[in-house]
Amino acid sequence: MSDLLYDADEEALRDTVRTLLATHAPWQRTLAAVDGDDPYDATLWRRLVDQLGVTGLAVPAEHGGAAAGFREVAVVLEELGRAVAPVPFLGAAVATRALLACAEHTLLRRLAAGECDVTMAIGFATAPDLATAADFATGPEARPAPVTVGPGPTLTGRVSGVADAVPHGLLLVPAGDALYVIDAAEPAVRMSAVVSLDATRPLVDIEFTAAAARPIATGAAAADAVTAALTAGAALLASEQVGLAQWCLDTTVAYVRQRHQFGRPVGSFQAVKHRLADVWVELTEARAVARYAADRLGAGGPEAALAAALAQAYCGPVAVRAAEVCVQLHGGIGFTWEHPAHLYLKRAKSAAIAFGTADRHRAALARLVDLPPPVTATAPPGAAVR
Repeated sequence: MSDLLYDADEEALRDTVRTLLATHAPWQRTLAAVDGDDPYDATLWRRLVDQLGVTGLAVPAEHGGAAAGFREVAVVLEELGRAVAPVPFLGAAVATRALLACAEHTLLRRLAAGECDVTMAIGFATAPDLATAADFATGPEARPAPVTVGPGPTLTGRVSGVADAVPHGLLLVPAGDALYVIDAAEPAVRMSAVVSLDATRPLVDIEFTAAAARPIATGAAAADAVTAALTAGAALLASEQVGLAQWCLDTTVAYVRQRHQFGRPVGSFQAVKHRLADVWVELTEARAVARYAADRLGAGGPEAALAAALAQAYCGPVAVRAAEVCVQLHGGIGFTWEHPAHLYLKRAKSAAIAFGTADRHRAALARLVDLPPPVTATAPPGAAVR
């Protein structure tokens, strides 16, 4: 077992990212931007890519990356969650894992150099435990017309609810028994915005009309790459959820210390103390689970899927509860549009169904540890129901 504590390099990375976000992405700026035309903060994203090289953290040095690993990627995501920063880093990290799995070195080098943005054209709610590559393009819950492969090759079809898709970037598209790369700026690719709960992470529907594509993996290698990418998404999202929950706890503790009622700080009341103590305990446990998931993701092996399922089974609900407590204990101001608490609640609720719900991950976790499936009792016809 690796040491899950943050090492000196990870703490230094955290401080650097936090300083940049405090300077260039305060919550006031994010709150003002959610009503704008561009959902992503392009300037902030370029700073993260060009100044900090975040897209190259998990890329090996021989391909132009920092050769750091997914633990460092998770640290960055923790800080981005703490700031609900509207940047497509999670999507880039997921695509990086797919490219690593299929050894697509050219795209890895371009991604690490900040020359292109890459994301997976997969529904944001798609869980890692899908059985066939044909399911990957649409996800299990809502099945639009599948993406089909034509001569050329070209791709035709529609993918719904894709997160972090940048219009001028590249898309990794599973179709048939292969994984393809498509230029999103091509006229045959059309993105349409989806009305979603979280305005800081917009979703789009992507339609392909005989779009020129290049295969980068086929057969089992393609299926393995997509599964690895979805597993990485579930594992890394947990760190973002931890950062979000940490902001909610810190901000609420600071508020109840200075907010007075009946001549006393609100935080001195036992009921308030107990609710915040519960959040602190759950957050501490969630951090350990998220760190384990990031560590196993970097190490590879069969434990990665187990750790990712455990992380999403636990961290998603913790983030939602922390955000709900934040809104409620802020009282009237917590329910206003002018306060950022609603941004965190919306991000937490949206992330809770990303890469599969907690229920789905609990079921996956049971299968991974060889637990028997749940037994459903069936009453005989005409039997009384009690």
